[in-house]
Amino acid sequence: MRNDKENIIVNKTFDFALQIIEFSEMFFEQKKFSLANQIFKSGTSIGANVRESQNVESKADFIHKMKISAKEADETEYWLLLCKHSKYLTSPNEEMFYDLKAIQLILSKIISTSKT
Repeated sequence: MRNDKENIIVNKTFDFALQIIEFSEMFFEQKKFSLANQIFKSGTSIGANVRESQNVESKADFIHKMKISAKEADETEYWLLLCKHSKYLTSPNEEMFYDLKAIQLILSKIISTSKT
């Protein structure tokens, strides 16, 4: 059954996806397509899986979708850290890291709470 109630994780991951789109666009313009695709896919997948979790058939399916979102968030953090620490790449702003960390904490709490 679909849960259309507005909630913080749906909103935060949607807003973060918009930041990712803007950030990855810089790499597309610089013709760094592989990096742009990796950041785009993992960063927007977080919210896509959270959104999908709003229409699951079971608690186990909900937890599974949230775990996928958490994995995508970890992958996105990896790509953003590479950008931050490479002298050849544009560094993301600190707000992106702050927002991603908040998402990771919320996802972790949702997963652990849902398991009990």
